[in-house]
Amino acid sequence: FVGTRKQTQDVIKEEATRANMFYVDQRWLGGTLTNFKTISRRTRRLQQIEAMIEDGTLDTYPKKDQLAIRKELARLNKFFDGIKEMRKLPQAIFVIDPRIEHNAVAEARKLGIPVFGIVDTNSDPKNIDFVIPANDDAKDSVETILNACCAAIAEGVEERKVEKADEAAAQAQAEAEATEEKPKRVRKARKDAAPKTEE
Repeated sequence: FVGTRKQTQDVIKEEATRANMFYVDQRWLGGTLTNFKTISRRTRRLQQIEAMIEDGTLDTYPKKDQLAIRKELARLNKFFDGIKEMRKLPQAIFVIDPRIEHNAVAEARKLGIPVFGIVDTNSDPKNIDFVIPANDDAKDSVETILNACCAAIAEGVEERKVEKADEAAAQAQAEAEATEEKPKRVRKARKDAAPKTEE
């Protein structure tokens, strides 16, 4: 989910978090998709600092270094908090106002990633694969649409989990039946084998 306008930032973060999806609610950094390896290094650094704070490692650093690292953490959190767990490119992106988020749309198009978008009358829908006509200036409008989309995503994720569980159960059952039906090989005595004699 991508929405960097002030009136939609809170909604983007809230709804994306509820649906357990990644989001960008601050300035879109160039290369977020097209230079994903570099972005991944920054998100790993963010997680490294968070781990240092959690296990107390940062407390062992000199005060000056602690201050510098915490400033770095604040800067990384601002831009990468919503995508720090993202380990691969998304299968689709959802943008609020393609006119504002044109860089995100351009990167997605370049990589062949489908784009969903809330498109107002002042935006060009030609680069959006799935257009949702709506007022992208109204927070209530955006919130209603995102709420419905995230509910559908959550439902789809749960259905996929059930499908995977069913597939795994069916495969396990098929393997068990195949093992039971497999005939046991009986070793036949050789006809030309010499009979055993007792001494």
